[in-house]
Amino acid sequence: MTIKKISPAQPPHPFEAYTRIISPLPPEEGGGFLVTFPDLPGCMADGDTEQEALTNGKDAFLAWVAARTDQGKTIPAPRTRPEDFITPEASGRLLARLPKSLHARLIERARQESVSINSLLLSFVAAGLAQK
Repeated sequence: MTIKKISPAQPPHPFEAYTRIISPLPPEEGGGFLVTFPDLPGCMADGDTEQEALTNGKDAFLAWVAARTDQGKTIPAPRTRPEDFITPEASGRLLARLPKSLHARLIERARQESVSINSLLLSFVAAGLAQK
């Protein structure tokens, strides 16, 4: 196996400029909190407390910027505003029915990635919403 060292990169925009969404993880998913960045597809972290998730989120942000820079990709400017996510209908709970075959594929992928299905789905949704 080859290990590539990625050098730190200076973010073009500060961490604080990006909207962060902190969501509780259910007990069956290990509990704690998940932080995601709507403008940075795939960038996320978790922690036992909201503060720990946020601290880990800053580390994830810096690693995400470094990896993206190493790949020669641009870093999106912050464009999402926190108020974009605050609506009376947004409870943070979503129930979806899936075909059994798709559910089985999600279970297997989550096992491969060593994450919960909820975390995997959240990363897919965040990545999808970040695309135009």
